[in-house]
Amino acid sequence: MDIYVGNLPYTAADQDLKELFEQYGTVASARVVMDRETGRSRGFGFVMMPNQDEAQAAIDGTNGSDLMGRPLRVNESRPRQNDRGGDRGGDRGGGRGGDRGGGRGPRW
Repeated sequence: MDIYVGNLPYTAADQDLKELFEQYGTVASARVVMDRETGRSRGFGFVMMPNQDEAQAAIDGTNGSDLMGRPLRVNESRPRQNDRGGDRGGDRGGGRGGDRGGGRGPRW
């Protein structure tokens, strides 16, 4: 089961997540999501636990618990939804045409 962990302290690392969830069973992976530009934590992460019962126990045991002074929000990860609707494409404007001559009249 893929588990979402929110409200992480910005100093939390992958190893901190792994150690917290290993108390409940086998952890296949633990990852804090990092901002590409700043390299800082974005305040959430994901833990993969292969055993459903252990994963549910981990969710029940860690949701609302304190990690480095912050109450965690923990639940089963859901697929990411695009809240803009449709695919990521769409009209980007890009209309062409119109007078591009700078308003000075014909150039001949």
